[in-house]
Amino acid sequence: MTTSATNSLFAHNALLPQGWARDVRLSWDAQGNLTGVEAGASAMAYESQENFVLPGMVNLHSHSFQRALAGMTETGGEGPDSFWTWRDLMYRTALNITPGQMQAIAAQLYTECLRHGYTSVCEFHYLHRAQDGSLYADIAETARRVLAAAQASGIGITMLPVLYSHADFGDIPLRHDQRRFATDGENILRMFAALESERNGQVEIGVAPHSLRAVRPQQIRELLAALPVRRPVHIHIAEQQREVDACLQMTGKRPVELLFDTQEVGARWCLVHATHLSAAELQMMAASGAVAGICTTTEGNLGDGFFDLPAYIAARGRFGIGSDSHVSQSPVEELRWLEYGQRLRMQQRNVAQASSRRRVGDFLWNEALAGGAQAAGRDVGRLAAGARADMLVLDGQHPNLAELPAVDVLNTWMFTGNDNLVRDVYVGGNKVVENGRHKDQAAISAAYAAAMAELRALPT
Repeated sequence: MTTSATNSLFAHNALLPQGWARDVRLSWDAQGNLTGVEAGASAMAYESQENFVLPGMVNLHSHSFQRALAGMTETGGEGPDSFWTWRDLMYRTALNITPGQMQAIAAQLYTECLRHGYTSVCEFHYLHRAQDGSLYADIAETARRVLAAAQASGIGITMLPVLYSHADFGDIPLRHDQRRFATDGENILRMFAALESERNGQVEIGVAPHSLRAVRPQQIRELLAALPVRRPVHIHIAEQQREVDACLQMTGKRPVELLFDTQEVGARWCLVHATHLSAAELQMMAASGAVAGICTTTEGNLGDGFFDLPAYIAARGRFGIGSDSHVSQSPVEELRWLEYGQRLRMQQRNVAQASSRRRVGDFLWNEALAGGAQAAGRDVGRLAAGARADMLVLDGQHPNLAELPAVDVLNTWMFTGNDNLVRDVYVGGNKVVENGRHKDQAAISAAYAAAMAELRALPT
């Protein structure tokens, strides 16, 4: 095999699909796809040699504009605060963001995600219309801005234009402060068609019916019937108990039960949150091959509740993680609190594991890689020929990792302190983070600061 210093990397320890391997040469082509993964190799003089290399994580659920709210909604109100009071504050912010600000905020977010170990993102994008509620001349204007932010940062992206037609069950009309979200099936099909030319090794296009309270089941069926059968489909489901109660009152069924009764749910689906499930619903999800999109830091921030991870693991369900509202941009924190939440709930330790993989860090990282890749609809999350060359290089000189056996790396990274141990990040073979710093961090951060200054100057 012919390689060069620009398209290969030598890892003394690399996390391959079958586990950690020694002395691995990773090679990729000009399109950013891995062409060779050779264990037991010898390093060439021109090759960068690294101690610990592993696949980058997929962030399977993102509302990038909500990065602007992080830290701004943590003051108590006159009465009890909840997801629903937070949502009102979020709507207020969403009404004011311009396309240019949206792009600057997304680019900043994506650099932060990259620096912490996410190399792909699924963008659940529903801020489609202008501030007055009218459609832009280019119906995909704001989606293109987010795609431009992804390109500027270097992160891979699955763009998911969101169908959002009603305020609640029973076809309740959208509120005035939801006017920027309003779409019907025709709007989404037009956006989808407009974005098809953007597809490449870094970009996939899917769709996202927002939720069963915002979209009728018939709308979902009609939309999916008009789209390619293998594109990703994401939906919010059963995030809040109030949502479950409203669904029961209006339809006589719980949300996941209603979804499975009205749709052909399978491996292309990602069911985001799924916090409040009956035992039967959990079994249906696991058996379907769909991915549970768990967003622990956001679910904790909003007081949603805990996903029943132990029962889902026992049912062999697939799951991945997302940063959602972006109170955290770290996959390590997302996974750590996914485990710690279960420990607090059950008063047990080492919950996320299986007989074939007893180390909790290994189980969580590998399961989230597989579930995230499936939800993204892209060949990512694995160091294998044909997959994208999306790789993390950990700081092998950090005191937490120095002289550490590879088998202990994931547990140590996940459960020892808060230092960011990601040193370098490659996406599609391009090094976008070096020594912990994004290649265009200064310019992207300056644009973000300017956008935030404009938003903060608006009257409240």
